[in-house]
Amino acid sequence: MILNYFYVMAGAALGGLLRYVVADLVQRNAKIIFPLGTLSVNVIGSFLLGFIIFFLGEREIISAEMRLFLTVGICGGFTTFSTFSYETLALLQESEFLYASLNIVLNVVLSLIAIYLAYLLSKI
Repeated sequence: MILNYFYVMAGAALGGLLRYVVADLVQRNAKIIFPLGTLSVNVIGSFLLGFIIFFLGEREIISAEMRLFLTVGICGGFTTFSTFSYETLALLQESEFLYASLNIVLNVVLSLIAIYLAYLLSKI
């Protein structure tokens, strides 16, 4: 049981590092005010979570400990609702209402599509 905490901690550290690298790389290359970096990690993370749960988990390809490490740890550290919320508020404060609305819709819709695609792929 105590090892489960270690798996989550280690996965979250790795997920957080990956989030920083991916979001920074995407945002730096986007060259626009829209937070594409956060959108990217949320959509990628949703797909990965779906793949881990629906494909690897249902086929029992990975152990319960590895599933915990990957889902709660890495995916939990990789995706970020708090950053999404902050960036949306910042866009609203800058009167970027179109970008704020797009950010909300795209994060929710694309993340749902990503996890659904992972679910569909798991059935192949």
